[in-house]
Amino acid sequence: MKVCRFKTKEGEARVGLVADDSTLLDLTPAGITQLQPLLESEDSVAQLHQVTRQSLPRLSLPNVRLCPPIERQEVWAAGVTYLRSKTARMGESDFSASAYDRVYEAERPELFFKSLAEKVVATGEPVGIRRDARWSVPEPELALVLNSRGMIVGHTIGNDMSSRDIEGENLLYLPQAKIYDRSCALGPWITLGTPEEAAREWTIQIRISRNGEEVFAGKTSAGSIKRRFDGLAGFLFRSQVFSHGAILLTGTGIVPPDAFTLKERDLVEIEISGIGLLRNPVVVV
Repeated sequence: MKVCRFKTKEGEARVGLVADDSTLLDLTPAGITQLQPLLESEDSVAQLHQVTRQSLPRLSLPNVRLCPPIERQEVWAAGVTYLRSKTARMGESDFSASAYDRVYEAERPELFFKSLAEKVVATGEPVGIRRDARWSVPEPELALVLNSRGMIVGHTIGNDMSSRDIEGENLLYLPQAKIYDRSCALGPWITLGTPEEAAREWTIQIRISRNGEEVFAGKTSAGSIKRRFDGLAGFLFRSQVFSHGAILLTGTGIVPPDAFTLKERDLVEIEISGIGLLRNPVVVV
């Protein structure tokens, strides 16, 4: 089942259930006005099956303005979880190469803070590239939706926008390369109730268009992520408390060639087979 946040014409944020490719059910009359209580439920899928027996307002999905599927959660990210990302990040800088090589093989993963909920960009809204960066790329990622108990209750699509030249200059510049205005996009909704074994069968694709022409495309599988999803979640919740839950990006396995950089007005489309399509134009920030 797929749940989302959307805004009414009056600007009120509501929770919806994606019934099919063209229809959204407004869950407000069923008493579901926020995502968090649903994500904290012992069985959110069963709860949704129960409420959909009611007669709920039906909306045209293409005409609805979707919000990021996040309320008060922090967004974190894991790095160097694919062999391809290890190779690419080692190539960014001789200075940092050994660190990336070691973390790929280590028991403890690389984890870093990515975004506050209020700074996350929705599908259809612009993602940003830094004006002081020369080499900017999107990073298409499967995102784990975690409740306050650290349980994986759903999955969504993430775009971890990155300034590779800034990160490559010095490993200590990673926060500046990763955390800035419009550097994180999530959406279009959350797919609930998929076990890890099934989610690992999903394909992850990216297309980047410029002036209507495709300039880069790539494809990988969530099954290529080296680490177990529950293992990543477990490390995130060690000595940590997330009272509203968290979103954890799981790393990227698609890296554009070194000669490629995003430009303003490019269009980034990330598709994960079990979830949907995250679509964002690019602006300079």
